[in-house]
Amino acid sequence: MRRATPAEAVDLFRPTDSLGLPLGPAQPAGLLEAMGTRKDWEDLRVFGALVTVLTELFTHPNVHYLSGFFGPLERLLRDSGANVGFAPADFRRFTPLLASIAPRVMATAAAPPDGDGYCSLSIHAGANVDEHHAAGADPDRVLVVEVNDNYPVTYGHGEHDHRIHLEEIDVLVESEASPYELEDAPAGDAEQAIARFVAEMIPDGATLQTGIGAVPNVVATMLAEGDGGDYGIHSEMFTNGLMRLHEAGKITNARKGQFEGVSVTTFAGGTRDLYDWLHENSEVAFLPVDVVNSPEVISKNGQMISINAALAVDIHGQVVADTRSGEQFSGIGGHEDFVAGAGLDLSDRSILCLPSTYRAGEEVHSRIVPWFDAGTVITTPRHQVDAIVTEYGVAELQGLTVHQRGMALAEIAHPDFREDLAAAAGRASGGRSPVI
Repeated sequence: MRRATPAEAVDLFRPTDSLGLPLGPAQPAGLLEAMGTRKDWEDLRVFGALVTVLTELFTHPNVHYLSGFFGPLERLLRDSGANVGFAPADFRRFTPLLASIAPRVMATAAAPPDGDGYCSLSIHAGANVDEHHAAGADPDRVLVVEVNDNYPVTYGHGEHDHRIHLEEIDVLVESEASPYELEDAPAGDAEQAIARFVAEMIPDGATLQTGIGAVPNVVATMLAEGDGGDYGIHSEMFTNGLMRLHEAGKITNARKGQFEGVSVTTFAGGTRDLYDWLHENSEVAFLPVDVVNSPEVISKNGQMISINAALAVDIHGQVVADTRSGEQFSGIGGHEDFVAGAGLDLSDRSILCLPSTYRAGEEVHSRIVPWFDAGTVITTPRHQVDAIVTEYGVAELQGLTVHQRGMALAEIAHPDFREDLAAAAGRASGGRSPVI
């Protein structure tokens, strides 16, 4: 093992090379910033998701960045003409996809080594764990681990120990970079109303999954302040809201049926308070995404309640959650996996949340539409969808005809759009098309 500064570690790359990165919060910021100062790239292929490091690396014309999840920086890079592409896949599918690509260099941020020489993988397990170990064991590949005290020590569970030994690491980079911090999204009146409907759907003892955004955080806050409890957590992302549930004494993980006694996640994204709270906290277990996001594993949890956001829905119940007007906005992540996993047991619930309208300039548009325009990219198919929630109420879609689904969705749409939606639902009666 070699110790190096970020600037020194840049020299291990060839002008034509490949690099595998973890999702956002675990990206080695010092290394990526230093790589941005190098100008002799001939064909560097970078594979990652939700980039959180603003570096000139991705603006170099010979650097090709393939992302599995767009965030603000990916959208900025795309719109400025950088060579960034999107690979549509569920988060868990990136485990075998990354193995098939086998980048020559694998890099991650981690906590500093302990007394036994182990570096905790800190706030990210995700799809990269197997390839970290594979690169460390292969003399033709390179494993780079960037460490500093800003990354909390976290733990795995059972056979998944969530750490890398110094003997596996080729280059240990020491930096002062801090993990990306994600503040709670602001919640308006619509988000508050949606959260109240969702909170009413969650029974004591439920196992919870929450996605990113204002509604899940408000739901968690409401549950933390409410009378219920005895909840469990099995969630792709661990958030500030889930921390607040723990702090309120609402989490026991006693009724999950699997991984009992620990909250299960595959990565964390939040504030410094969250990262400090996670440090050496054995109540939370970080497992690889192909375990956490497996629909079969998800379905085995007791009273699984999945809470995620959507951008638009049509009267069939088709859901758009990661694109806007055909342009990539975010990514698929675990969206469909948690919808599907909860759907394997009808006592579980998959809840998709969206405000009823959005504004484009001076015009107000409905997020619930009679049909989608040509070019719309569907995230989750209609047959997977359980409940849709807006600030006007809950539409329970399982087992309904298209006509019935359309009427249920019209009832929770903004009043200005209900008549057109009801008319489209009527046209769809008997399996007909709602399109005029």
